[in-house]
Amino acid sequence: MPTVLFAADPALRDAYLPHLAEAFAEAGVAARLVCTADPAEVDYIVFSPGGTIEDFSPFCRARAVLNLWAGVENIVGNPTLTQTLCRMVDPAMTESMVEWVAAHVLRHHLGTDEHVLHQDGIWRHDATRMPKLARERPITILGFGELGQACARALIALNFPVTGWSRRPASLPGARCLAGPEGLDEALRGAEGVVLLLPKTPQTENVLDARRLALLARGAFVINPGRGALIDDAALLAALDSGQVGHATLDVFRQEPLPPGHPFWAHPKVTVTPHIAAFTRPATAARVIAENVRRGEAGEPLLHVVDRRAGY
Repeated sequence: MPTVLFAADPALRDAYLPHLAEAFAEAGVAARLVCTADPAEVDYIVFSPGGTIEDFSPFCRARAVLNLWAGVENIVGNPTLTQTLCRMVDPAMTESMVEWVAAHVLRHHLGTDEHVLHQDGIWRHDATRMPKLARERPITILGFGELGQACARALIALNFPVTGWSRRPASLPGARCLAGPEGLDEALRGAEGVVLLLPKTPQTENVLDARRLALLARGAFVINPGRGALIDDAALLAALDSGQVGHATLDVFRQEPLPPGHPFWAHPKVTVTPHIAAFTRPATAARVIAENVRRGEAGEPLLHVVDRRAGY
């Protein structure tokens, strides 16, 4: 019977432990789920930032560390972590991300804010201002993995022309797919909306800087539910002030919670949401954890193994 140590943030225990026990039963895994254990007896570690382990070296028997978050930048560089590391790919989290991204792309595309935020008795119907159709507004998604492609499918179904960019070549019917350093500028050039879904790595930090913001169509919108460090904050504020970027909807930040005095809060062209685009949901995430434990016990390849060199 494998021993599974729940070493994630203790505040998550009540939310996860019942679902993990149920998921193990559904998967036919007779696991011993514990919150404390002799490291030499632990076979799998469920982890998250804020978890109870900093030094993984005593866990010499552990076959894998199973992260509850999609992002692994807070753990992948830990020099004591020699075990296989798996990130979380939660189907419900993907659904949530698709809904959030599609909603904000449509919000900016339709100019909804102009009407919702100006309920002041002025009838702003202008027959000379013909709104664009979705097929006339190209959208670029930076990060074309599981989440990026799921969002792309939804936007393609709404008739947006979608370009997806990733570090390595990807393919998705209905999308223009570009890859590598040579494809990044081309993916951004002329885009009227950009969605950032990249992981945080040394290569992706400030990927949207002043030079690349200038490649966008004037007045383009930026949507970031990926990682705060993907955008050069000062460059974005300058682009907003100049009109090069029409609006930015930001769900993630370099410092969270976003400090009350940060310029994003007061900027009229910035929408701040408090890291709500895609939650890891205990009921569905527990099934992913249980399936990986089942696979480990059966000698099958684990799901969502992190490439340490790439950082995700």
